[in-house]
Amino acid sequence: MVLGASDNPSRYSYLAIDRLQAHQHPVVAVGRKETAVKGVEIHKSHIPAEGVDTVTLYLNPRNQVEYYDYILGLKPKRIIFNPGTENTELMQKAKQAGIQPVVACTLVMLSTGQY
Repeated sequence: MVLGASDNPSRYSYLAIDRLQAHQHPVVAVGRKETAVKGVEIHKSHIPAEGVDTVTLYLNPRNQVEYYDYILGLKPKRIIFNPGTENTELMQKAKQAGIQPVVACTLVMLSTGQY
């Protein structure tokens, strides 16, 4: 799941959606407005999603607070904190819930085969 998704091609979340698809990863996207990127719908609401492996964050820590319960409720295996999204409070909550917090760049992870 890409959280903080944007339809602006100059945003990293847009590139993440594109590259995740290119690497054959299923993508669910949540952002500030209902739109789409390369056939992936961006939902404005906290949509229910099953089997989420990874949440990759593109929201600053202040804007993450309203999503804490949603993210933790998805029960992903890991949360990727992309540059600028690092949040010790959410990292701690994730660890307590058995979710691995990863401070990294999704785009770099994909390009180096570490995703």
